[in-house]
Formats: sequence, structure tokens, C-alpha cells
Amino acid sequence: MSTGNESKITDWVHPNDKSGEFKRGPSAFRNFISREPGAEFPPEKDRYHLYVSYACPWAHRTLIARKLKGLEDIIPYTSVHWHMLEKGWRFAEPDEKVPGDNVTKDPLHPEYTHLRQIYFQAEPKYEGRFTVPTLYDKKKETIVSNESSEIIRMFYTEFDDLIPEKFKDVDLYPENLREEIDATNEWTYDNINNGVYKAGFATTQEAYEKAVIPLFEALDKAEANLAKGPGPYYYGENITEADIRLYTTIVRFDVVYVQHFKTNIRDIRSGYPHLHKWLRKLYWDVPAFGETTQFEHIKNHYTKSHRQINPPSITPVGPHPNILKKDEEVPAVKAALKAAGR
Repeated sequence: MSTGNESKITDWVHPNDKSGEFKRGPSAFRNFISREPGAEFPPEKDRYHLYVSYACPWAHRTLIARKLKGLEDIIPYTSVHWHMLEKGWRFAEPDEKVPGDNVTKDPLHPEYTHLRQIYFQAEPKYEGRFTVPTLYDKKKETIVSNESSEIIRMFYTEFDDLIPEKFKDVDLYPENLREEIDATNEWTYDNINNGVYKAGFATTQEAYEKAVIPLFEALDKAEANLAKGPGPYYYGENITEADIRLYTTIVRFDVVYVQHFKTNIRDIRSGYPHLHKWLRKLYWDVPAFGETTQFEHIKNHYTKSHRQINPPSITPVGPHPNILKKDEEVPAVKAALKAAGR
């Protein structure tokens, strides 16, 4: 008999969890594509298929890294529909007009309607969440990995023997910066990337405040780092993993997180000038960032799928525009710059 307290896939905090805190579970599939002789998953053209959602910041990382490293012809991908309900991510139907490339039925399993079916194919007794990104091996008919931080590092190096020289030279995790990048990743992940979710999915005031205050302290820290750095990117003249991992949260911040996740102490466009400049540089000048950002997916997914925190599924119409041009500012910032004589 149902007690009314069972957890559903759309419950991000279990109804019986009195702490009200969102706790992200670990990724279940953690294999690695490797160039090492005898590797179980060697790099091969068109052997692997990437499943993503344009809405998801974790999946977005992989699309950016894939494009920066020139892997478009090596690793094809499919995006799920933005709508995610009780059965998890679903594939788009042919008659649905959804923006973005490759938002289609599953090309490998046309009979599948949901991503979960790929998980059950790989592990019939699977009990975790059906997450994106999902990197799938067509030869072995199994999931290689659903951990975004590891998938992007596979993309950095393991396919270098298959790509043009200009992409081999793209070093997103340079040896001399690895210690700094790893340290930045730690607090960026905990307090910003995952911090917005911990604030947004909180079901008590205490859990919300416990998350939202460190979130803005971390944003202040990122702003200070960009302010003192040479720019235009997080560690100078070249894009690194630090840019990829931070961007996917910041580009969603004003359009979704401020209102939907109640992260409204400040927004990016009026409260963080250096982050705002950095964000727009990546979006407008680097195709791997701007061309993989789909605001319709982002806004609709969060507001129409997260029924635990937005039961009517109403999507706010603003802000306008989703992202400002590089030479545009909101009126309050314009006025402040004018007053300062700049």
C-alpha cells in the first residue's frame, strides 16, 4: 500500500528527508577510453555515441570539449527532448519541432523512447538515475561513462591520433596549470556548479541558506580571480577546463537560476562585471560555447520539468535578452559607468 511518501524521479529531495538538502549521487559508469595498448575501450572513429541534453550543464561540458577538440566527425551525438518527467529524459518524436541539432529519436535504437532504456540495456538491474551525458560504445553495446568530468578529459587527449594537427594543439588541461585548475574545480563544483542545485532543490529554509550563501561567496571569488587575471579567459590567453566547467553554470544563471532556484542575491549582468565580460567573450567569440548553448531547452527544461519546485510549470518570459551583446549593458550598469566617467 502506498504511504504517499515514496520518492519519484522528479523528487530531487526525498519527501522523508527532514534536512531538506539536495544530495547528488555518484555516477554509476566510470570506464575510460584510452590509447594504451590493450585498452578495453580504445579510441576509434564512429565507435562511440554521445547522448546529451542541451538543458543540462553537465552534458553541455561535453559538447563544448567535443567541439574545441574537433571531434565532430569522430563522436556523433543525440540530444534528448528538454522535457523530463517520471521516466526521465525522453527522445524527441519526428513531428516535434524542437530547436537545436540532433534533437531526434535515438538513431541507434529507434524503438527506444527514453534514455533509461539504454541504461537498462547496459545493466538490467540498474537502480540509479538516468543521467546525461551518457557516452555509449556501439561495439560492446554498453555505457562507457556517465561522468562528465571524466568524459571531457577523454576528449582532451585520447582521440589525438585521429584528429587534425590544429586540434591536437588545443590543450585544455595544460601541465603547468593542472594543480591550479584542480583546486579551482573543487570549489567551483561544490559551491557554484552544484551549489545552484543545492539552493534550488532545498526543501527547507535552512538548507537553502546553507547553500545560497557559499554560492555567492564563490561567485565573488571567481569575479575577483577574473578581475586580477590577464584575461580574457580564466587563466589568461587560452581556454582551459576552468572556463568550460564554469561557463555552463554562468550562462544559465540569469535566465533560469536567479528566479527558478532563488539564487537572487545578485545576477551576473548587473552584479559581476568581470564574469559578465568573460561570459560574453566565450558566448559570442568562441563557437564551441555559443553554438552549443540552447536557451529554449534550458528555460523550458528547468521550469516545466522540475514540478517539485514549480508545480504549474510556468516559464518566465524574461530576462530579455537571454544574453547581452559584448558592447551592451543593462540600464543600471550603463548609468553607473556614465557616472564614473567611463
